[in-house]
Amino acid sequence: MRRLLRGVRPEMGLFFFVIAMVSLGLGLSDGIFANYFKDAYHVTAVQRGFIEFPRELPGLLCALLIAGCSFMGDVRSALIAQVLSILGLTVLGLLTPPFGVMLIFLFINSLGMHMFMPLQDAIGMKLAEPDRVGKRMGQYNSVRSAFGFLASIFVFFGFRTGFLSFTTPIKWVFLAGVTAFVAALIGVVALSRRVQHKAGKPQKIKLVFRKEYKFYYLLTMLHGVQKQIAYVYGSWVIIDILLKKADTTAILAITCSFIGIFFMNALGRWMDRFGVKKMMYTAALTFVGVYTLYGFTVMGITSGNLPGHGWPVFAIYGLFVLDRMSMQMSMVNAVYLRSIAFEPAEVTATLSMGTSLDHVVSILAAIAGGFIWSGLGSHWVFFLAAAFSLGNVVIASLVRPDDERRRAQIYRAQRGIDMAL
Repeated sequence: MRRLLRGVRPEMGLFFFVIAMVSLGLGLSDGIFANYFKDAYHVTAVQRGFIEFPRELPGLLCALLIAGCSFMGDVRSALIAQVLSILGLTVLGLLTPPFGVMLIFLFINSLGMHMFMPLQDAIGMKLAEPDRVGKRMGQYNSVRSAFGFLASIFVFFGFRTGFLSFTTPIKWVFLAGVTAFVAALIGVVALSRRVQHKAGKPQKIKLVFRKEYKFYYLLTMLHGVQKQIAYVYGSWVIIDILLKKADTTAILAITCSFIGIFFMNALGRWMDRFGVKKMMYTAALTFVGVYTLYGFTVMGITSGNLPGHGWPVFAIYGLFVLDRMSMQMSMVNAVYLRSIAFEPAEVTATLSMGTSLDHVVSILAAIAGGFIWSGLGSHWVFFLAAAFSLGNVVIASLVRPDDERRRAQIYRAQRGIDMAL
């Protein structure tokens, strides 16, 4: 970690601290919500899909939220995001409310989490040196993976030893997550004081929907489908079909986070070296391959043609890890957007618009996935995800990052806009 942070400026170091604490908090909450729903509320696959509506609705509202808070600046908006995460998770930790009430506080927690999503990329790219955007993005994602790794270790030993449980009146794992979010809140306050002139400068942000950003919008919408398959139904295979508990999902999260520490750092360097277009192709082909193999393996297990133990189970575990690594490549989309942005303020606005489009599709995919799982068979969820992922291949073939970047540069030059962030 010391080597990773070598040469990092103090404000970037503070940003990394915030990312680390948020990642720790998410690992102790969002990363294990699926087990919480199963153990505390005994939800079915269809109910699991419908839970995604209040959980993902904040993402749908993200563009409006970010635009509404734009007068505060990105960093102070991130402060509001942490407060919401803390409030929602505190209630879920202290109480086991009725199902409907639980959804309300799940929504509040999710509101903070989703609000922070576009802000973290926007702040990270603003603080990064112009010639090291890919590297810095890779570094902060590596920090995120490292602390997700620590959270997963805590979850594994906590649930394996019985110290943590979702059937007790108080959910101590959620309160540990609250502590991490409080630390993140303190870090955001310190960052705000240090970089008000740079990352936190208030500016009016309007909703942005440029035709020049059409490929970015399409990529985020496809990401919405892939995200739901990876985080909802990929996990549900392990919990509902393989009947594994939180300690197993924690082991997988540990594996993903450990690999991610090195993978994300390398991905940042690869973007600077090979360019966005080649990385888009890599991500697209990975999605298609992983979901196709997922579908055939799940179909084999549920039909009885493959055993529910031994190598097929480890194949599912391997695909789970590959899927999570593929999902992390979405940072390529953010770097692509920054390179073709017409104005600095449009980066945050367009990232938030992309998050909203992502979640329109996410909500529909989650609900549809529950019905497909129950009606047609769980394997069809993954086959359809593979079909949608062919769209990533098409987009990768159509984007012209260099041409789009030059067009944006001409626009800025004509209007005297400084893109230095």
